Amino acid sequence: MIELSIILTAYKEPGTIKIAIEKILENKLPKNSEIIVTAPDKETLDVAKSFENKKIKIFQDAGNGKPLALTEVFKMAKGKILLLTDGDVYIDKNSVENLFKHFSDKKVGAVSGHPVPVESKKTMMGFWAYVLMDLANKIRKIRAEKKEFILCSGYLFAMRNNLVKEIPSSVLDDSYISQVIWKKKLKINYEENAKVFVKNPTTFKDWIKQKKRNTFGEFQIKKNKSTSMRGFKEEAFGFLKIFLYAKNLKELFWVFSLLFARLYVWINATYNAKVKKSSMQKVWVRIDSTK
Repeated sequence: MIELSIILTAYKEPGTIKIAIEKILENKLPKNSEIIVTAPDKETLDVAKSFENKKIKIFQDAGNGKPLALTEVFKMAKGKILLLTDGDVYIDKNSVENLFKHFSDKKVGAVSGHPVPVESKKTMMGFWAYVLMDLANKIRKIRAEKKEFILCSGYLFAMRNNLVKEIPSSVLDDSYISQVIWKKKLKINYEENAKVFVKNPTTFKDWIKQKKRNTFGEFQIKKNKSTSMRGFKEEAFGFLKIFLYAKNLKELFWVFSLLFARLYVWINATYNAKVKKSSMQKVWVRIDSTK
């Protein structure tokens, strides 16, 4: 039986899919493992096909969004453990092994990896990325120690197969999967040493788009009165700590700018969700500067 299925989702990412696959192959994988690359576009899949590795399987999805693509891939994934990651990020060489070891505990349903920004902190957008991802890391560590709900990072996480059969198109896949697993009374662990390196938005416009769709997805989850880790109350409490990251006047200005930017995102997402009744498909747009 296959021990591990690595599912790599992509969309028009021929320029980044190569390094994403290469970094996965640098990891120590179980002997019985498979890598499934799913994308709707020929350009990305052609790059994946160029790897002369029998472990890699290619699936062309319909291009109707990541949740529906994952629903289809779940039907073909044969591994006892599923590891999910994206085609525009790359994982550290020990990440697979560090995630996989958690499943020796039969009560563990999922394990989240640790997103790390690749940007320099010397720019405002890079500073924002560092602050937000470092805060998320610290929050996950605290919640893991307390055995509280942890939101798995969509950039990298692993879970037992057959816990989630399908994902609605109207939700964020990582939030939805985390909620389903938690409701099954299974543990969600956090592995700080399973690092995944992420390129964040480099323009303010793209940053707003990304955070808006994440917040909008949070509203979809809230409809089911589910546990949250990034709701408005949780985020407001966490943002009290961001002033500790400012080491000079320039960074203090960036911190205040981040506060106002996040507030704008919440107002904008609330208007689109509550007033305009927008669908997730309208909010979910491609962020080109992260590629």
